[in-house]
Amino acid sequence: MWKYIGTKECNEFLLSLNLFDCKDKKKYIKILYSITNNLEKNYSIYKIKKKNGKYRTIYEPHLLLKHIQKQILTNVLNNKSISKYAKAYHKGLSLKDNAIPHINKDLLLKLDIKDFFENISFINIYNSCFSIEYFPKSVGMLLTYLCTYDDHLTQGSPTSAYISNLVMKEFDEELGNWCEKNNISYTRYSDDMTFSGSFNPNDIILRVRKMLYKLGLELNNDKIHVISKSARQSVTGVTVNEKLQVNAEYRHRIRQEVYYIKKFGLKSHLNKCNIDMTEKQYINMLYGRILYVLQINENDLEFKKYQKFVLGLKRCCNEMK
Repeated sequence: MWKYIGTKECNEFLLSLNLFDCKDKKKYIKILYSITNNLEKNYSIYKIKKKNGKYRTIYEPHLLLKHIQKQILTNVLNNKSISKYAKAYHKGLSLKDNAIPHINKDLLLKLDIKDFFENISFINIYNSCFSIEYFPKSVGMLLTYLCTYDDHLTQGSPTSAYISNLVMKEFDEELGNWCEKNNISYTRYSDDMTFSGSFNPNDIILRVRKMLYKLGLELNNDKIHVISKSARQSVTGVTVNEKLQVNAEYRHRIRQEVYYIKKFGLKSHLNKCNIDMTEKQYINMLYGRILYVLQINENDLEFKKYQKFVLGLKRCCNEMK
């Protein structure tokens, strides 16, 4: 389709994407190419310590590049469909959607893709999102550069999450169809894959390894978990043994905090626990956590009572301001 398109037409195509506000057409094109030629100058890079003591590298795009990436997400990527097995990074999806298929199953297998974003390569991104099937080659290459750093996907860019779903679409469909034929439930939430049903875990692990290898990805061997029905089965933090429920520790902390507020009063509770928040900030935070529990299990009568109690505190805080 794009075989005989020239530079002028490619530039017009880029202008039509409206990636940022610039009335000067030549300047618009020049800025886009300048950014891709100097990507290292358009990111702030820092590390965040993870729970396991290791560090996650965050690439935060500077304001103009971030705006351009948001426009690419809105004007280009959001028009592309993702697999029904992908349960993250899409409007209307939540942790609950990722957990529902795995309720009350005999066996749960949880797998993790090692260094997921960092190992999604430039060529995979180009082929899945911006290939010549949809764009002139020079335009597709430019868009791919605008969404990558050092030839890989980054954590911190607005486009990265949705791109990861598009790159994994064929993988998800092939694996999901195989699972359905074998009466196995499969979902993927970013780099977390979950399988449930009655099966031999080794069969799935071997299949997933081979499929990931084709994409230049690999399993994290430290995060392979097989959980039987007799143990607590959780999917992205949601317990799924018999019904959807936020894990017991999370619920217990909320239960304890509500108890202390009722016993000592809100102000005394904050002082006793050395909580460095205003009363309004703390109540808003606590209310949000209660809503999360009810989002997962809307029929939880205990937490509906907590919701009503904390909502009353919210009103009092608002009236005091």
